[in-house]
Amino acid sequence: MSFKRFEADDLVVSAEPVSAPVWSTGTPILTTFFTSSTQPATTSGTYYLDVYQTGSTLDGAAVQFAIAYADAVGSGSSPFNTAVVGKSPSSTVYGQYRTLVLGDEESSFSFGGTTSPYFYAITIDRDRFKESLLPASFNLKLTSGSSNLMLTDNSAVTTTISFNDAGRVYQVVSGSNGTPYTGVNANGYSVGSGSYGWFLPDIGVILLNPEVLDESAANGGIVLGTTRGTTTPSPTNMARLYNAIKAGGNFQLNYRETVSSQFVFTRVRNSEFNYSTNPSYITGSGDLRISNMVNAPQTYITTVGMYNDNNELLAVAKLSRPLLKDFTKEALIRIKLDF
Repeated sequence: MSFKRFEADDLVVSAEPVSAPVWSTGTPILTTFFTSSTQPATTSGTYYLDVYQTGSTLDGAAVQFAIAYADAVGSGSSPFNTAVVGKSPSSTVYGQYRTLVLGDEESSFSFGGTTSPYFYAITIDRDRFKESLLPASFNLKLTSGSSNLMLTDNSAVTTTISFNDAGRVYQVVSGSNGTPYTGVNANGYSVGSGSYGWFLPDIGVILLNPEVLDESAANGGIVLGTTRGTTTPSPTNMARLYNAIKAGGNFQLNYRETVSSQFVFTRVRNSEFNYSTNPSYITGSGDLRISNMVNAPQTYITTVGMYNDNNELLAVAKLSRPLLKDFTKEALIRIKLDF
């Protein structure tokens, strides 16, 4: 067997971004939304609401994202113990996201410069994306009654990216494809100038500001009707947002990952690899069986094997078709290894 050692300039490392739809439907826009009828009765149902792309009991059903309601003082959900004020599923969720996003138990969430003690969280299922969500691919239509609202992130117009413990932070605004709407009631949607929340692509989370969503259409909201009562059953607020998403019927989102590739250039010079190493080509006395191959040999390259210094095969690259090789031809074969 013939070997040839790779030189340093034969190896090149490259990285390129690749994007694809988040949803398991394989399409960028999710238009159908379903929940499980059994979840609200479970412990998890008091904390979050799973959303599927089809009936949860059907083949191929998978969780696409989850909706949670968070409240710093525990409002909007029933308390764990009526004797303990402010401790409920909504306060637990608030504390979890505060630790995850802000990394400080004393910090508060601020949307558009206004501190908000409560918010909705849309968490994309971790199986739906690889590295991070793709900014400017986020479009979410919310419909409540006759009010419509299209939300996106502001990545297409921001010049300075903010960061916190969750990574990059973009503002959620009224608009589409990363660009805010301008004018009044653009494209039939409510238009607000403030922040509707945060888009956190590096952890797959979207935080929405209920105070703006609860406003009238004239003020950029959809009259969502978030309830902050202390005896409110936990799923109520989550169901309000779910119904607005389902009625809107348009949730668009892609993910992006950086694929690292190593390119290996295999250089075959005119004097190399012109004779086959197959034992059947050699007679018992060591001569070529086909005399015409002595001065005019020909071979066909079909495979490149890559070995370590111990002659152990590490990888195999197959050519799409056999490559003719003789003394009059040289070859340069580029091998791409993705990892």
